[in-house]
Amino acid sequence: MARSSRRPASRWIDAGRVAVKGRSLCTQETGNVKLIKRTFLIASAVVGVAIASGISTAASSECKFMRIAEWPVRLEHNKLIVDGAINGRKIGIMLDTGTGQSLILRSAAIRLGLTLRRASRYRLFGLGGETDVEVAQLDEFKIGQATHKNWQVIVAGEQDFGDDITFLLGEDFFHKVDVEFDLAARAVRLYQSKDCEGVSLAYWSASGAGHAEIEDIDGNHPQIVLTVQINGQPLRAMLDSGASSSILATSDAGRLGVTPQTPGVVARTASTGLGAKKFDSWIGPFESFTIGDETIKNPKILFADLWKDTTYGETGSRLQRQVGLRPMLLGADFLLAHRVLVAHSQRRIYFTNAGGPMFQSSRPLETLKDPGQEVSTKPKTGEN
Repeated sequence: MARSSRRPASRWIDAGRVAVKGRSLCTQETGNVKLIKRTFLIASAVVGVAIASGISTAASSECKFMRIAEWPVRLEHNKLIVDGAINGRKIGIMLDTGTGQSLILRSAAIRLGLTLRRASRYRLFGLGGETDVEVAQLDEFKIGQATHKNWQVIVAGEQDFGDDITFLLGEDFFHKVDVEFDLAARAVRLYQSKDCEGVSLAYWSASGAGHAEIEDIDGNHPQIVLTVQINGQPLRAMLDSGASSSILATSDAGRLGVTPQTPGVVARTASTGLGAKKFDSWIGPFESFTIGDETIKNPKILFADLWKDTTYGETGSRLQRQVGLRPMLLGADFLLAHRVLVAHSQRRIYFTNAGGPMFQSSRPLETLKDPGQEVSTKPKTGEN
């Protein structure tokens, strides 16, 4: 990586859909920004108020699978929102596994009257390009029964997400626990497991569940990445609860034979993300989508120029570098169509079909039916 002698070169953290150059938190020290690596401590706070649910799998008497929290979830325009509070004021917290770095949206931080400090050695990129980075000190942050005090957090984002969303709770929190998305019941549950290696944790399904392996998670760059197939071709996908719809990069769609000029492709209005720039998107027909033992035939999948503004140049270099991975985003439509357990402890996700459609982007997913979308699963073999 090119460096300049005029100033220290910043480092970048790959955070999936949101990527940061720098470290996760910073404090002021003798006029300079000291970069300190810290993990998100709310997981420990949740464990501190853990209530054992008594759930364990029959397949192994040694396996203990304990519920440590359950959060009621609101669905607003396919965003997963949990009620919380900052400094005693109620806020909406968006559950966003596609964000590797939890943060406060700038517009919300201003509404809350937080004191913001420029983080000059940070660079943060999301869909829509780069966003300025600041930091704020929270006296108190609450979610569910958990409270975290005196927490210094990143402030970023050039867009107001609406729906009272103030805070994005990212994979830097979730990778510490196992997470169940039961959106039919409007609930997200957190678990800790012990001695459950090789045991199915899909406790709700006596007939078994589909599963897919997830890649190793780096605690500094946490993201849930797995392999899916589209038109029979393998493709990396990131489970992103913050994406209202699953979405494919235009380059990957083209490799699979679908472009904006393909018959049947329909243009959508331009979309935005954390950055200020808009990006074009389309809905196109594909032959099949497969995850684990489940195959969806004739899906219509959203695709877009997701990553066109996520490049940067180091000082003193003309070369442009791409920030992070460029996977497909497996979004809230997948979570709405399934009951899903992300077993970080096993590097695996479990899922059963909840009867809803996937890959629908024209209006809120929970109201849609798609008679043209055919879903099939292979018979369960009992293999975990």
